[in-house]
Amino acid sequence: MAVLYHGEPNGPSLSVLAVLAECGLEDQIETRAINLLAGERHTIPGITEPLARDLGVEGEGPVLVVDGEACQESVFLAQYLDEAAGAGLQPKDAYTHWQMMMWCRRITERCAPAAAFLGNRAYATPVLAAMDDPSFDAITASIASADLRQRWADTRSGAFPETAQADSQVKIADAAALVETQLGDGREWLIGPLTIADFETYGWLVGMVDLMPDAFADRPLAKAWMARMTARPSVQSALARAGTAHPERVWAPGPEINRWG
Repeated sequence: MAVLYHGEPNGPSLSVLAVLAECGLEDQIETRAINLLAGERHTIPGITEPLARDLGVEGEGPVLVVDGEACQESVFLAQYLDEAAGAGLQPKDAYTHWQMMMWCRRITERCAPAAAFLGNRAYATPVLAAMDDPSFDAITASIASADLRQRWADTRSGAFPETAQADSQVKIADAAALVETQLGDGREWLIGPLTIADFETYGWLVGMVDLMPDAFADRPLAKAWMARMTARPSVQSALARAGTAHPERVWAPGPEINRWG
């Protein structure tokens, strides 16, 4: 049986757990919660092919272990689950499928790094800063990617430049505005039918509502969409796996902010 290792239902772990439930695969794929902020993702047992885990660009996201190979990146994992179940979360029409993938790329390359930056600044830094040096060093020693190790170090030290903070806030506001505009023709879901794009966007944005309320204040369509997503049984199933009262406040070092803007 494949095993899905996941963090608290927030960000990419939330999107993948919700897709797992939406696809009806909860009885076919074992799930194991891990503490991402304790570095447990880097010591998962039984992995013989760790390349995707070690060098993935998503940072501390969920890992699906299949036949000893670590599969990563929430959009790709969602596609795997959808295709395994035949759940129809990917449009069959070539153009609409392209639209979904381009939407997901915009979220993963612009929104996700910004959300991770702001979420870690608010919630992860105090946790890591309180950790003693030997404990922190033990975590980072197990991280293969030098870039990801540096993001851990920056998060612990509170190295969040004001320019990057402002840029991240702009990108979250842009994502909320993009959702609002997309829903302006009366559609219920982002691409038309419910797709992976809805789960991926929701996973990264839901934790921003408390941190950036102004970005959503004048977005009634976006807020209604988020309410529909929250009420969906698959999302409720994912949220029921939380080990804390506020999973949206649990972050671990995520995607690197794009160097090209």
